Amino acid sequence: MSVKENGLQSSSQSDRQWLTAIFLVALLATAVVAPMFFLGNASGHDFQPHVAGWIEAAGQWREGILFPRWARWANSGFGEPRFIFYPPGSWMFGAALGSVLPWKAVPGAFVWLTLIIAGISMWKFAGQWLSPTQAIAAALFFAANPYHLSVIFYRSAFAELLASALFPLMFLGTFGVLRQEWRRVPLLAFAFAGIWLSNAPAAVIATYSLALSLTVVCIVGRTIRPWVLGGLSMLAGFGVAAFYLIPAWWEQRWVQIAHVASTTFDPEKNFLFARVNDPEFIQFNWKISAVALALMLFTGVGIALSFRQRRPRKVWWTLALLSVACVVLMLPPSAWLWRHLPELRFLQFPWRWLLVLSFAFAFFVAAAGNLKRRAIWWAILITAICAAAITISGDTSWSSDDVSSVVEDIRAARGYDGIEGFAPLSANVDELDDELPLVGEYDPSSGDIDEPAEAQVNTVRWSAESKVFDVKSDGPVTLALKLLNYPAWQVQVDGNSLSASTAAQTGQLLVPLSAGSHHVEIDFRRTPDRTVGLFISVLSIVGLLIPAGFMLRSKGMPPDRNASATSGCNRLTAARRDS
Repeated sequence: MSVKENGLQSSSQSDRQWLTAIFLVALLATAVVAPMFFLGNASGHDFQPHVAGWIEAAGQWREGILFPRWARWANSGFGEPRFIFYPPGSWMFGAALGSVLPWKAVPGAFVWLTLIIAGISMWKFAGQWLSPTQAIAAALFFAANPYHLSVIFYRSAFAELLASALFPLMFLGTFGVLRQEWRRVPLLAFAFAGIWLSNAPAAVIATYSLALSLTVVCIVGRTIRPWVLGGLSMLAGFGVAAFYLIPAWWEQRWVQIAHVASTTFDPEKNFLFARVNDPEFIQFNWKISAVALALMLFTGVGIALSFRQRRPRKVWWTLALLSVACVVLMLPPSAWLWRHLPELRFLQFPWRWLLVLSFAFAFFVAAAGNLKRRAIWWAILITAICAAAITISGDTSWSSDDVSSVVEDIRAARGYDGIEGFAPLSANVDELDDELPLVGEYDPSSGDIDEPAEAQVNTVRWSAESKVFDVKSDGPVTLALKLLNYPAWQVQVDGNSLSASTAAQTGQLLVPLSAGSHHVEIDFRRTPDRTVGLFISVLSIVGLLIPAGFMLRSKGMPPDRNASATSGCNRLTAARRDS
């Protein structure tokens, strides 16, 4: 058989494997979301904030705001800078789906597509180390692992699910870099950035996981080279996500971000099988602890069964040690680490480390499948996952009206609840009166806000990032807007900049005016931190795409025989080094 015929046969076989993988993963994803066709959407803990963000973002797109920053309808119409602090990946994905689908269908479509991304990502990763059959098994076990089912049905944590789908690509890039493959640097950087742009807690986990993986390989190999390539990839990933990261980091001093890790959200109150917390938190904690226990058990068995076949060695040991680290960090003895490691407390819930453990679970249970009794082993796993799915879905809150109610609340200008921690620093959300007019009159002596009595107000425009109105008053007046004050708001009266003040009781933006007629414009300006972040992101993306383009171009060029021989020797050397 000629080289050309060999190449065609290999390409045909690869295409068949790809089609088989995507068909089976799509079929599994359909089975996961099938209950939504009959029971309605799974209305978990985070359902309303996600759906509200999607609808809000889609509405701002229709206003011509391509990249929203201020959520107009949050806090019953007083707003919040939600889109500055919440990573854009999930809300842009949801808004895009809502632009072409009925809103009621968007949650299911989001889950379905994300599970397909997760499965194919895992298939690509596992295919580097396992047989084609095992790689497909790993993809299926990862897509429908019990933690994903909990994320979907119990929590409706769409952003975390999206971030989880990118973990296999991050590890694919990581182990490629560890094999000193420069062409994997862009993959690792973009996957790492993608996780940061999807979900912040998952991104913190990804950062620590990547750092631990690089450290383990450096210690085992007695070289710092992996940290050089891996560190460059991480820096490039941070650079790609800088348009989100820098504003979120800089402007957190302007919001009540400290509430994120307070009281019931303290990690030390949320270890596995917690007993000291709010009763509702404890009830859910024990449910997720049962899921964690099952994943620990099956991952441990998978590690033990694949011990003799631990090939490649670096991947096996790295994922095994990562699994141990995940287990330790979910238990109370790790409390000291949670108190002192940077940003770890903002994860809130230690069981979020199941993101990494579920990835290792899928790899090891598939890797153990090369045993003679793999049919029995996989049958046990499938039975356990099906039992978990039935139990979780049977304990889920189903609703056909939650999406419609959010749509109606926004359409009727009632708005929705804000996210704790994203309210401006001076805001007192509990004191806000959702019946107040867009422009009210403020009494400095009492702090009361009422309908304008001394002033005539004509609203010209009231959009998410621009408020324009005309005022006529016989005497001095202080206007209180149905808008929380935030440093990015720029106030102009008759073309002149004005320093706005804040209502002490509520945190609303106040505009003091002299007697007469005035034209008032209030715009959400671009702050310097956003400009700097965007500039760094553009430079980082260009810096990654240019070498990636050259590598793809060189890969597409027909090699000569000497080059082919050299490449084969290099692959053989790398395989021996990994084994």
